[in-house]
Amino acid sequence: MLKQVSLFSAIIPLVFLIVFLAFNVFIFGDDTLSGANQIALLLSAAIAAIISYKNGYAWSKLRTGIIKNISTAMPSMLILLLIGALAGTWLISGVVPAMIYYGLQILNPKVFLVATVIISAAVSLATGSSWSTVATIGVALLGIGTTIGINEGIVAGAVISGAYFGDKISPLSDTTNLAPAMAGTDLFTHIKYMMITTVPSIIITLIIFLIIGFNLELSQTQTNVNEVLLAIESKFNISPYLFIVPIVLLVIIIKKVPPMPALLVGTLLGVLFAVIFQPQVLFEISGETQNFLKAAYVTSMKAMYGAVSISTESDVINKLFSTSGMGGMLNTIWLIISAMVFGGVMDAGDMLKKITSSVIKLAKSTVSLVATTVGTCIFFNVTASDQYISIVVPGRMFKDVYKERGYQPQLLSRTLEDSGTVTSVLIPWNTCGATQAGVLGVSTLAYLPYAFFNLISPIMSVFIAAIGYKIKTVVEKS
Repeated sequence: MLKQVSLFSAIIPLVFLIVFLAFNVFIFGDDTLSGANQIALLLSAAIAAIISYKNGYAWSKLRTGIIKNISTAMPSMLILLLIGALAGTWLISGVVPAMIYYGLQILNPKVFLVATVIISAAVSLATGSSWSTVATIGVALLGIGTTIGINEGIVAGAVISGAYFGDKISPLSDTTNLAPAMAGTDLFTHIKYMMITTVPSIIITLIIFLIIGFNLELSQTQTNVNEVLLAIESKFNISPYLFIVPIVLLVIIIKKVPPMPALLVGTLLGVLFAVIFQPQVLFEISGETQNFLKAAYVTSMKAMYGAVSISTESDVINKLFSTSGMGGMLNTIWLIISAMVFGGVMDAGDMLKKITSSVIKLAKSTVSLVATTVGTCIFFNVTASDQYISIVVPGRMFKDVYKERGYQPQLLSRTLEDSGTVTSVLIPWNTCGATQAGVLGVSTLAYLPYAFFNLISPIMSVFIAAIGYKIKTVVEKS
């Protein structure tokens, strides 16, 4: 017989997880994603399973919850593998080196961070995908920024700020379509209402990055930059034609081709352009000296599945010219699976429901309701480890509450995006946080303090509710 889980029991696995993760950071530092956090998540899931079992929940029900939760993350994991392959082929083809080469000559270091936010936002707005933006132009911008001497955490924060701004307001974005669907409003009403919180958030973000940019003491001189340019020229045949690859990928994504086939096309185009433009790279990596077809095949396969590195005379970019392919994404996928196991047990054991239902009772005023929604979305990003769950579950939970209190549905949809979408990338074990850290090669905790847009958005949502700006308390009759 099922017993209703108590709030105290529901919180125990979460407290254990938070303490365990904090201890891992203290002991392992930036190396927590190599296995320590995965074990913490699995042990926390075991504690949740024991509590659920004692309350009468059958193991078969908990197992079903785990499998269901993992299945929701399966598309993300497959995309992650393709991103690893794409990064490899875009390196051997010279696409990423070309972006860095031309970017170093165009972008002024003082306004580089602002330009990074704007460029990332534009690409993400056009594609509707923060993931694709970070994996392509984001990697190149990171390379440019670190080359001119800017801390990689700051550059990654600028890339993520811009990418998630564009994703948040793009009509092509899946989360931008999902939030209004959960709240019961239409897409463009949702986007228009989001501007009230999103525009101030991105303006503040740009101002902060502008101030940082003008106060940076760059370690790299023009001489260092010239050395990097010469190092790139010595290894790659740099040509504007290489930009055909990212342009084609951008176009097919805008044409609403699903992410997996789009990324596969981008990966194979990288192979084709490597064969056309970089035969010397294919010979160098493969170790083959005469058979070009064998060299092309071996290098292309290595770039897609494993570690590939290209050594130059510049220590600054040697780190950038190395990728780990699909194999390098396996730790991240392991982390996602572990997080889904924890979230699945917590959900199947009704622990998440108990915690969130208890919180809802505390929301009496407009600002407390919005703040509670924000907190609940962040809570699901931490516990369920998936941004879609952090939008869908709170959306279902709060929809009737907002309606009963007379608020228009776009207030709920905006709050879901202000908190669910943008904070997912700030959680190291969330699908988004794990993915972006893996793609950029920068730990989540390193870029978190500089992902200003993502940090400001939920605060702005609560602030706008607190001052009551354009909060319509009566639903208009149709």
